Amino acid sequence: MELGHSIEMSVILRKGCTMTRVAVMSVLIGLLSLGTDTIGWAVDDHGSRLAIVSPTQGEVIKGDSVQVRYKLSKGTEATHIHCYVDGEYQKGFKGMVNGLTRGSHEIKLVAASHDHDALGAEAVVTIEVE
Repeated sequence: MELGHSIEMSVILRKGCTMTRVAVMSVLIGLLSLGTDTIGWAVDDHGSRLAIVSPTQGEVIKGDSVQVRYKLSKGTEATHIHCYVDGEYQKGFKGMVNGLTRGSHEIKLVAASHDHDALGAEAVVTIEVE
C-alpha cells in the first residue's frame, strides 16, 4: 500500500468514527426521551419526580375552573403535592382549581413531605382563562 492510500484510509476511518459518535449520541438522546410524552419531569434530590399532565402550557380554558392532572413519583420523601395559583397556596387541593378570573394564570405544583415541607420537585404551567 502506498503512502497516499494509507493517509486516505486514515481520513476515512476518522470520518467513520465521527459519524459513529453522532449516531450513538442520537440514539442515546432518543432513548432518554422515551416515555416522557410532552411532559417535563422535575426531579429532586430524594428521587421525587413531578409533572403536570393537564392543562398544558398555554392552554385556553373556558369557564372559571380547571382540573389539574399530574404524575408524582414519590421517591423517598414526597407524600403529596401542594398547589399554588398565581403564587397563592390552594388549601385542600384535590385536583380542581376553582374561581379563576379571565386572563393568564400560573399553576404550580410542588412535591411535599409528610411534614408539608416543600421538596425540589415542582412543575409549572401557565393557562389563559376566557
